[in-house]
Amino acid sequence: MILSSSEHRGDARERLLARLLDAFDQALPSPEVSLREIAARIDTSHALLRYHFGSLPGVLAAMLKAQRSRDNEALFAAARQGTFDEFVVAIWRTYTRPEQLSRVRGFFHVVGLAAYRPEDFREFIDSLDDLTRMLASLAEREGLEAEEALTTATVTIAAIRGLLLQEILTPGSHSEHAVDLILRMSKDRSVPGPR
Repeated sequence: MILSSSEHRGDARERLLARLLDAFDQALPSPEVSLREIAARIDTSHALLRYHFGSLPGVLAAMLKAQRSRDNEALFAAARQGTFDEFVVAIWRTYTRPEQLSRVRGFFHVVGLAAYRPEDFREFIDSLDDLTRMLASLAEREGLEAEEALTTATVTIAAIRGLLLQEILTPGSHSEHAVDLILRMSKDRSVPGPR
């Protein structure tokens, strides 16, 4: 079978992404490093990174999407057996581990760039609702109507992200009871009564 040039390019991009993920493990490169420095770390050229990812923000967005996808697979597996509240706690614990700090910083960096140039970050933006959808499905499983479940999940994820941003900006400021506060906010999930 003969592969087209776009298939070759896709395979090469995936191989480069795998090398980036291996080199940086759970972390992200700092936005202050250059493509040349990142390329040197994975023993490739910065021109190749630019060709496949466009820019340093493109590299960061691709790495983040892949890392979040990996995290979400584990979170989703646990969520299938758990409750809305247990899933919220699992999300919080996943993203507040000390080894996640560079990724959380990188997440907000890329989100900020995407706010100015959404067309350059479409794939990353499209991946942002994955946790919301899973939370909404858990809320529906617990008795909420679809629209109310989605609203509850959206607000809950927004609260988690807001608290994560606060922790990045003012380390140590989050309450150890932050998840309890988030869950209390969503406790008004009203389960419809019999009609």
